Amino acid sequence: MRFSTTRLFPLGLMLVLALLTFWLDRTVRDEPSHPSLRRHDPDYLVQNFASTTYNRLGNAETTITAAKMLHYPDDDSTELLSPRVVQAKPAEPRLIVSAERGVLAREGDEIFLYDNVELVREPDAQRPAARMTTSFLHIIRDRSIMRTDREVKFVEGRRSLSGRGMEYNNDSRELVLHSDVQARFDPEKQ
Repeated sequence: MRFSTTRLFPLGLMLVLALLTFWLDRTVRDEPSHPSLRRHDPDYLVQNFASTTYNRLGNAETTITAAKMLHYPDDDSTELLSPRVVQAKPAEPRLIVSAERGVLAREGDEIFLYDNVELVREPDAQRPAARMTTSFLHIIRDRSIMRTDREVKFVEGRRSLSGRGMEYNNDSRELVLHSDVQARFDPEKQ
């Protein structure tokens, strides 16, 4: 069987049309993104950032402050430097949380704090001040829940408690430590 140009021409034309169709399909589907969206550069920066959430009565409930806030458009993330969260509810002691850095979720209802995280519950009529330290803390503001999977240490008066992994519900005041729990309760001096 001989291959002549009259027999190979339709096959060649079909091959060229198939390659052209493939190239055209790829060109149309791959929309070039803006160069700034391909890089992880902040689109805005706020010095001395502050955000306050109010309850239904108009009272300030949660205040988030930071020395610097950076927003990144490529993944819609918000980073905080030296964040501080203050939660104040009526007839309850204030909770003050600080850290070296933090990240806000897109809607701002979740806060992730990193490095030298410290939570302080101010004293009230029944209890002394309490202090918690850890290296990571996840705060879910709407549900008043704080959790970590890292080492955590609590000190309240002459009592101390430590462990790995924790969940604290501020509404029910329920604290759960997950593992390696150690406690020390010294008697009050008289």
